[in-house]
Amino acid sequence: MRDKRRAARAYFLAALLLTTACQDKVADVAPPRAHDPVPMPRERSLIAVPIDADASSLRQAIEDAIPRTLWTINQRSPRCIAPQRVKIFGEELKVTPPIGCTIVGTVTRGPVSLQGEGRDIIANIPIHARISARDVGGVLKGETATGSANVQARIAIDLSRDWQPRGTVRLHYDWTTPPGIDFLGQRIRFTQQADEKLRPIVRRLERTLPQELAKMNLRADAERLWRQAFVTLQVNEKNPPVWMRITPAKIFYNGYTMRGRTIRLDLGMEATTETFVGDRPANPAPTPLPPLDRAQTGDSLSFFIPVTAQYKQLEPVIARALKKRAMRPITLPGIGEVAVQFDKVSCYGTDGGRIAVGVDIEARPLSAGSTETHGRIWLAARPVNAPNSPTVSFADPVISGDTDGVGGDMLLTIGQSPGFSNLIATALTQNFAKDIAELKGKISRAIDMKREGDFVIHAKVGRFETGQIHAYGQGLHLPVRATGKAQISYRPL
Repeated sequence: MRDKRRAARAYFLAALLLTTACQDKVADVAPPRAHDPVPMPRERSLIAVPIDADASSLRQAIEDAIPRTLWTINQRSPRCIAPQRVKIFGEELKVTPPIGCTIVGTVTRGPVSLQGEGRDIIANIPIHARISARDVGGVLKGETATGSANVQARIAIDLSRDWQPRGTVRLHYDWTTPPGIDFLGQRIRFTQQADEKLRPIVRRLERTLPQELAKMNLRADAERLWRQAFVTLQVNEKNPPVWMRITPAKIFYNGYTMRGRTIRLDLGMEATTETFVGDRPANPAPTPLPPLDRAQTGDSLSFFIPVTAQYKQLEPVIARALKKRAMRPITLPGIGEVAVQFDKVSCYGTDGGRIAVGVDIEARPLSAGSTETHGRIWLAARPVNAPNSPTVSFADPVISGDTDGVGGDMLLTIGQSPGFSNLIATALTQNFAKDIAELKGKISRAIDMKREGDFVIHAKVGRFETGQIHAYGQGLHLPVRATGKAQISYRPL
């Protein structure tokens, strides 16, 4: 009797274990859920940073360095007028000796004006000379001549890595009326003294220019701008909220241009741009202003737009597509036309970058005497797309299911038919194409101009590139890379 009881208990335990194993097997039909987050890539961007500085202090520095009276002349010349000769009986005879005189005069300048020409700041210095010859051998009491010139001091500004300004000066002048006097057909010129007299002025300018340039306080402006550039910008307000965080890493100098009375320094920043979805991330902590770098040009902004579809949002999209398809029979090989109803769509990310789609199916062949089959099938496949295209297809699809009765193979056949997976892929394509089109417009408007304190950030997106679709635990993600131009300008309120 005891043996029979022991056998019954063993049989019951074996049946219980078998039942549990069968239940586990049924539960295992659904692919495992993935929990990996959507990665947010970091991009390198170059942001133009023009700084405008008033050039009036530079003009005043040149005014102070150049005296109003450039030089004076007071010298005795023994030969102001050459000897006069006459021919007598075919021979030239000297009838008057050379005539000496005293040459006196002053060379003065007018107001300095500035202009720009490429990378040169040109200081225009008008010069006027007034020269007289006196005591001309008792023949003439005096003769006066005038001349004018426009001297150009071409100034080139540079900044060292420690932000110290320096300047070099090249002199160019062109006499419009060379100063001199005419006596009895002889021209006396005085332009040869210009180089000698102006050279010390050039040296004085090169000594004083760095001090005056330092008064423009370029480093302080750059430091304020550098701190303001550590910022987080909203690029999409909702569905989903998207943020771009800018973290500058380097600052570089690309020269300057002269515009009217303003010197525009062409600075730039190399920054990291990060994209976030959801709550606004904190602004990055500013770092000290680094030394100036070189050999970086451009203003290319680059960041990723996370076009991420939550799986809960995709379920009704897939359900509508399946419901529309169920309005007409599906033809299966060896079975014929089958009436199909789809219900209770589930969607989530599974392992290997795949998407899992579960659907309840009711199928009944239209042939006489056929019975209805119920069950749930699962599609697990890796979504793929071509470069720069939102068109989705599936690679390596696997169909599994839990069905009732011998007709279950028919449900698996429905799932394995190309039309089933293509239908789901087309629904995803339509969803992403719509999302991308909407986000392009939203983002272009959102980052067109943003004010942060006294600085205005301009960004223009010119190009969108679609990346590779991937199924993560948090959603189906299609990265879109946006590139354009960015500039930060100083505009105090």
